[in-house]
Amino acid sequence: MASSYSTDLKLELMVTGENAGTWGDITNTNLNILQQAIAGYQTVAVNATTGYTLTLTNGAISDGKNAVLQFTGTPTTNINILVPDGIEKTYFVDNQITHGTNTVTLKTTSGTGIKLAQGNKYTVYSDATNVNLVQMYPVWRAVTTTATVQPGSAILANTATASFTITLPASPATGDIVSFVDAGYTFSTKPLTIGRNSSNIANTAADLVINTQGAGFTLVYSGDATVGWTYTNK
Repeated sequence: MASSYSTDLKLELMVTGENAGTWGDITNTNLNILQQAIAGYQTVAVNATTGYTLTLTNGAISDGKNAVLQFTGTPTTNINILVPDGIEKTYFVDNQITHGTNTVTLKTTSGTGIKLAQGNKYTVYSDATNVNLVQMYPVWRAVTTTATVQPGSAILANTATASFTITLPASPATGDIVSFVDAGYTFSTKPLTIGRNSSNIANTAADLVINTQGAGFTLVYSGDATVGWTYTNK
């Protein structure tokens, strides 16, 4: 009887009496795969138009088996990063992708997942059907010019040079948040505009202009199309 492979990490499961003279090499490979799953770190560059599919190869070291994944790249369209269906695994994710106006979704091939925010870090798990969020670690990001942000973004907006617009995520989900701080203490003379991106803000179908010096606030999407984005604090 030939070897089989474990469902999630694709470890080679040897049959008694098989692989005489080679079982030691196979065992070492299995141990290295376990090391990857416990402590492995890898940087993965995503394709600008097709995203990326993590690999979990039978009996071999492969990127999808790592504990920690750092994603890099500059997409030119909305992309997905895919965990193969049927895999149960926890990942720590460091998102260093430069999004521009594009979304990056970490999901299973056939199921659902989460949208990543530029610069943020995440703990997620795949339950073999979907990718689920355990915790998001927002990383404050300095912005000095017009930008479109993703759910979970924490923005240090500095309008010292000129006013500009930060556009909220398109098609937000209930509970999506975006935070803003007047990093240059210049909103009173050079206001920041929050572009609504087709969703209401605070019960109004209009962009939000912030002209209070030192303002700091968080918007959360209410799930109600009439209310739209509303304040958790301001």
